[in-house]
Amino acid sequence: MDSMEMRRDAIVQLVNEKGSVRFSQIKEAFPNVSEMTLRTDLKALDEEKKILRVHGGARSVQVIIGTDGFLNRKSVHNISEKQEIARKALTLLHPDTTIFLDSGSTTTAFARQIPDRSYLIYTTGLSCATELANLSKPTVMLPGGKLNRYSQSVFGYSAIRELERVNFDQAFLGVTGFHPSVGFSCGISDEALLKETAIRQSGQVIALMDSSKIDVKCSFSFCRLSDIDVVVSDGKLPEEFLDECRKFGVQVL
Repeated sequence: MDSMEMRRDAIVQLVNEKGSVRFSQIKEAFPNVSEMTLRTDLKALDEEKKILRVHGGARSVQVIIGTDGFLNRKSVHNISEKQEIARKALTLLHPDTTIFLDSGSTTTAFARQIPDRSYLIYTTGLSCATELANLSKPTVMLPGGKLNRYSQSVFGYSAIRELERVNFDQAFLGVTGFHPSVGFSCGISDEALLKETAIRQSGQVIALMDSSKIDVKCSFSFCRLSDIDVVVSDGKLPEEFLDECRKFGVQVL
């Protein structure tokens, strides 16, 4: 890896850690790099969809996309954690049930392991639907809506109206962030409304999340911890979060 690639990877890491950075902060982090070079870096990273360049700085794609990851890039991160979460989530499935499966890299890992049995599965994740297409017994439904090119998902008014007509036994949600002050949140208001709808229509709500999502605060809240029935994680959740789960009677796997 050459110095340019290393610097650009470091810029992406900085932006992801902070969620949003001003250009002045980037200059402070790279004092020996010219302003013109840094602006060229930001433009290139924006074109590669690794960050979102905004006026005066940059924002993290992970924060703004509304789900738990930009699929082409995030799916290769935390692979073992996602696989562990998927294995645990499989124990919650029951044949002949109606399921909502959210979009995201963790839910895609889960979809990849779902057995070939009789389910009715509604998913807003294109990558989830692709995985489920390998099975013959489940009926898979994709609600219509607007395409989020970052998360490869659909959302919006049409998708919400379709979900409002369905009574789900379970909803498996991807998580962008959880913070005690705002609960579970994501980066797009329409995504939050869609998740709220799925939660409202479901008998059991299951959050699939690795420990990196703790203390991450995004723009739009969609539920509190008390609205969740089960959290499926990587076994690395902080004790403070586990205490809150016990307080609200949330099962942790």
